[in-house]
Amino acid sequence: MRPGGHGIKRNRVLTPNVVTPEITAGDLLGLAEGSHLRPYTVLGAHPACEASVDGVRFAVWAPRAQAVAVVGDFNLWNGQQHAMRLHTQAGVWELFVPHLGVGDLYKFEITGSDGQRLPLKADPYGLSAELRPATASRVAKLGVRKRLSPKRAAANRADAAISIYEVHAGSWRRGADGGFLRWHELAEVLPAYAADLGFTHIELLPVSEHPFDGSWGYQALGLYALSSRFGPAAGFHRFVQACHRLGLGVLLDWVPAHFPRDGHGLAKFDGEALYEYSDPREGEHCDWGTLIYDFARPQVRNFLVGNALYWLERFGVDGLRVDAVASMLYRDYSRASGEWIPNAQGGRENLEAISLLRQLNDTLRQHAPGVMIVAEESTTFGGVSAPVSEGGLGFQFKWNMGWMNDTLQYMREDPVHRRWHHDKMTFGLVYAFSEHFVLPLSHDEVVHGKGSMLGKMPGDDGQKFANLRAYYGFMWGHPGKKLLFMGQEFAQRSEWNHDIALPWELLHQTSHQGVQSLVRDLNTLYRKHSALHKLDGEARGFEWLLSDQVDLSVFAWLRRDEAGAVVLVVCNFTPVTRVGFRLGVPAGGGAWREVLNTDAAQYGGAGLGNSASAIALQPIAAQAQTQSIVLTLPPLATLFLVPK
Repeated sequence: MRPGGHGIKRNRVLTPNVVTPEITAGDLLGLAEGSHLRPYTVLGAHPACEASVDGVRFAVWAPRAQAVAVVGDFNLWNGQQHAMRLHTQAGVWELFVPHLGVGDLYKFEITGSDGQRLPLKADPYGLSAELRPATASRVAKLGVRKRLSPKRAAANRADAAISIYEVHAGSWRRGADGGFLRWHELAEVLPAYAADLGFTHIELLPVSEHPFDGSWGYQALGLYALSSRFGPAAGFHRFVQACHRLGLGVLLDWVPAHFPRDGHGLAKFDGEALYEYSDPREGEHCDWGTLIYDFARPQVRNFLVGNALYWLERFGVDGLRVDAVASMLYRDYSRASGEWIPNAQGGRENLEAISLLRQLNDTLRQHAPGVMIVAEESTTFGGVSAPVSEGGLGFQFKWNMGWMNDTLQYMREDPVHRRWHHDKMTFGLVYAFSEHFVLPLSHDEVVHGKGSMLGKMPGDDGQKFANLRAYYGFMWGHPGKKLLFMGQEFAQRSEWNHDIALPWELLHQTSHQGVQSLVRDLNTLYRKHSALHKLDGEARGFEWLLSDQVDLSVFAWLRRDEAGAVVLVVCNFTPVTRVGFRLGVPAGGGAWREVLNTDAAQYGGAGLGNSASAIALQPIAAQAQTQSIVLTLPPLATLFLVPK
């Protein structure tokens, strides 16, 4: 048995007669400086032709290694057969091996500076890998470069309607045998499903190669390799194209914050800390048992920025959601006093990581214009979505974790107690326009004992559904782009389990069908009415009408666009029907009409509310307004109204 695999092919032993070409001086300089825009075109394994002989050119960065050899089935995993040549100025080892091609397996045999041979290492720049638990890299062909079309770029703008369906590809659906669907199979069903529900984007949990299924891809080792769990790259290209045909953007979760310690990976790659900080107070992640990239080292920064550009250019995806940004920004993240090293100025910020994120966003805006780059950032760090030129980090959007935590805490409360937590629903508007936000109800909220979204709601079964529908209405009416994790769109009852498919059988029940129909109609309404999305990041697009009705747990506000169109949103978070509820509205205009009611019968509600006929505007003052309308507020419901 070969190391890290299932066996060897003994009919392809190659002689060590190899041609060793020179990497160009320009490439070597860029790799040495860490300024190479696309380092993956030089490093890694690439089919090539030398002296009229087809083969593969291998190149790997291992500056402190004493010796490096490429091994594989082709030489019986014998490091004495194909020793590599060092370009000392860049710390890059290179070798051309004839008669190899796409699909061949390989690793690097590295001898450290102390003369000790390391465990065989997979290629950091490998474009493909074996299916776990095997760990070898696989020769693959680099795809052609792609750019976003103007139409797709426009769909990523801050003033666009953006509603994201977050998906774990391994458990959205499963095959008849319980195994993973391949990308081409997902392409036949997932894009059509998401498009039918009115989502604008699909966001995939990390698709890079990772050794452990239970990490959901967030502990990636093959950052350049599409995970072999779901089939070859051609299938993923087909999936992306299927999404684009239906008008869906594709976002990938991307993890530059840390990597696992597995021996075949990046840890002490050339015998010493290379990709990670050497001091454990900087280089070890306490929460996840992983290692932290050395954000100060130019070649590591090059590795990460080049990888982001790789996914955007070579697969034509529409954007990245950058994971765990908060853990990158602070040196004391999840560390006790004395367990971290201050920065050069004596502070807690990781200045190297901040610089890297700015470099990342500047590079992507220049070379992949129109893409969407989103930060998962949970602190009060300022300017996450501000331009780099203005001192910000340069992201387009930031996940609003504070909004998510506050509003879910409110929704968990029994309605009789909600009056004591009223500010949890209003506080988000204090800072709603300080960043460009995404409102995330992500996978993190339905794992590790947190239960399902439906399970968080109080009351009997009917009240749970009503609460959830009202909460979704509140979310779609609130400033900020929208994100739902798969299963939430039909009110999955159980906590998410990555080992099995979603419980699609629930859609045989009308209550679950109703939530799914509501999400579809919320997305349709959101996209149709520009007042609900055009000015998401601007205070002039929002006006409270009722924010202090603590005893009633009623909220009301207006959303506006720059042309003066308005949408009125009213929420009643008690199980009490309020008939004849007078609500002050701005002067001018005429009657109003109800365009969506989360208590409607088609969503599983009681069907209370306001008929499709006009709701007359009355010259009676209320709540500091000179005119008002009279509404029926259904219990545990959200209403959307527009001028008739």
